[in-house]
Amino acid sequence: MTPALCLRMITDLAPQLESGEISARELTDACLERIARRNPDLNAFIAVDEDGARAVASRTDDEIAAGRYRGPLHGIPISVKDLIDVKGLPTTAASKIRPKTPAARDAPIVANLRAAGAIVLGKCNLHEFAFGTTGEDSAFGPTRNPHDTSRSPGGSSGGSAVAVATGMSYGSVGTDTGGSIRIPSAACGTVGLKPGFGELPCDGVIPLSRSLDHVGPLARSVVDAWLLYQAMGGQEPRIPPETNPRGALRLGVPRRYFLDHIDPNVRGRFNDALGLLSDAGVTTTDVDVPHASEIASVYLHIVLPEAMTYHSRTLDSRPEEYTPGVRLRLEMGRYVLAEDYLRAQRGREVLRREITAAMTNCAALVLPTLAIPPPPFGIESIAVGGLNDSVRSVTLRLTQAFNLTGHPAISVPCGNTPDDLPCGLQLVGHINQTIELLTVARRVETTIRPV
Repeated sequence: MTPALCLRMITDLAPQLESGEISARELTDACLERIARRNPDLNAFIAVDEDGARAVASRTDDEIAAGRYRGPLHGIPISVKDLIDVKGLPTTAASKIRPKTPAARDAPIVANLRAAGAIVLGKCNLHEFAFGTTGEDSAFGPTRNPHDTSRSPGGSSGGSAVAVATGMSYGSVGTDTGGSIRIPSAACGTVGLKPGFGELPCDGVIPLSRSLDHVGPLARSVVDAWLLYQAMGGQEPRIPPETNPRGALRLGVPRRYFLDHIDPNVRGRFNDALGLLSDAGVTTTDVDVPHASEIASVYLHIVLPEAMTYHSRTLDSRPEEYTPGVRLRLEMGRYVLAEDYLRAQRGREVLRREITAAMTNCAALVLPTLAIPPPPFGIESIAVGGLNDSVRSVTLRLTQAFNLTGHPAISVPCGNTPDDLPCGLQLVGHINQTIELLTVARRVETTIRPV
């Protein structure tokens, strides 16, 4: 199969699958051939179920031929982050800690995708237990950015983003606790959606921080992500109608804190995108989040103790089996006082109210997804915009707030740096209005990156 087939959109393929012009077996073979060729260098997959995927693809072709077409995901090969249960495959979380026993059942989001007709190819690599933003710490070795293999693909859902970006799967399922869908999407040039908190079930997903964890799709376009999101929630996936490309639309730009420390090339692509949106009739207005400078502290005082709680037994009995960086962060959770945790929970409520207020007269907020281009492997700190900070802090800086507040957020590609490294534009929607956010994101994507 040609690379062009691997890199097409779900929305383009669905009518051809329904008509029989192409088959699910063709798409599955194309992805498996792509995995065989690219995965040795990129390490996006931990496990590939070739026989299982081909068997499902053959049954799918029979169903479609018999007139039992289920919709636009029927026959589409996808991948799943190896933090999520897929029946018959171990859930490793990219760690030596996890047992190698195959999962007895699919997580509900996986079961819902199968019910919509999606074909699961295998499990994707990640930063161990989803507790990192670079993809470096994995028992299976690091995932590498396809645009420059010396650089991070972002994390923790780096394997999922690489799989989608390179045509190893047409979509993927990731998790996002501080940016783990949006960060790798920005670093690899894909679309990544974090729905609102609690919209999609996290059952069958190894937790990192139960009050911050989200699951969501990664795809090549907003509409493809939309279809996966609908199916993951148990809805019938439907391709939405076209939106007015020049209707009234106002976006809020949170400049203070969020745009204070940005790589010049990332800032350039962001400003280019705002210019294109302005030319298309979109109005932008500056907005403020008064306590934005407290975001990182509030986040750390919640994520660290919640993560440690899940891992407390194995931290005591098998600490040497964790990768050093993940073990250090988990151990830090032991030293967060209960009063600090409770204070942070009050802080997140303040931030939720302030971000909601900032959006009062706007359809969404708009800001970069990642403050820097994907960083090289092996560096611990980085200077950007007059700030020298850890890579982890810099990469989380623009995304973690919306895990605290539960607002839906999506990253859309918005061009490349002069070194041909992707940049992402982040849109943040109103609470409980993920569909409205997707509608805005579709218009923005069409304006800044026609697909």
